[in-house]
Amino acid sequence: MLAAQRKDLMLARLAGDGRIVAKDFAAEFHVSEDSIRRDLRELAEAGLCQRVYGGALPVSPAVADYSTRQTVAVDSKTRVAATAAALIEPGSAVILDGGTTALAVARALPPELEATVITHSPTIAAALGEHPSIELFMIGGRIFKHSMVASGAAAVEAAQAITADLFLVGVTGVHHEAGLTTGDADEAAMKRALSRRAGETYVLASSEKLGAASRYPVLPLHDITAVITDAKATSRAVQDLEIAGVRILGAT
Repeated sequence: MLAAQRKDLMLARLAGDGRIVAKDFAAEFHVSEDSIRRDLRELAEAGLCQRVYGGALPVSPAVADYSTRQTVAVDSKTRVAATAAALIEPGSAVILDGGTTALAVARALPPELEATVITHSPTIAAALGEHPSIELFMIGGRIFKHSMVASGAAAVEAAQAITADLFLVGVTGVHHEAGLTTGDADEAAMKRALSRRAGETYVLASSEKLGAASRYPVLPLHDITAVITDAKATSRAVQDLEIAGVRILGAT
């Protein structure tokens, strides 16, 4: 079998099964594991899969630049945002992550809501700057432009001084085995730091992020309260998460 044929089969397997195990794939098609690992490495370099120990997972589609992502899955993000915004009770304090879905949450907050929002995203802060009833706190640091958030040591240190009821976190991948993942190590560390400062952590996950993975782990699934998604309850990714013990909040 030619390498190009193997790669096509790998991509089809990723789409159908949500995972490739290199050892099993090699045995099934009677090729060496070294050949499979080389194929996976080349697919990963082309941005077509995310390599993990023993094989590969589907790559997250949420890797484009910030301005481009604002035009992707807009209706999906709007549904997720509306469900997330409804979780914020009057008088509560919420940490709102950066990213395009979090921006949709900020825009979905009703003008009469009196609450405290803590964010490390200048974009979120700007969106809430004219909200009549939101008390706004901003965490500073190095700006990671992909998600327009502050990260790095200074931001993580500043996060230790806050406490909140909820953390609404955005990630680029939600997978039943890999957990929550994102594409930058500093951003992942900042998300972990913020999650530790909140009573509950809810994941903002439009449907294209389910079943996908990025390079850097954020949190294991047992550390989150629920995943908010508009993916269909019958989808394999949702069912896999539920089998893993994850609570799903459907956004309709």
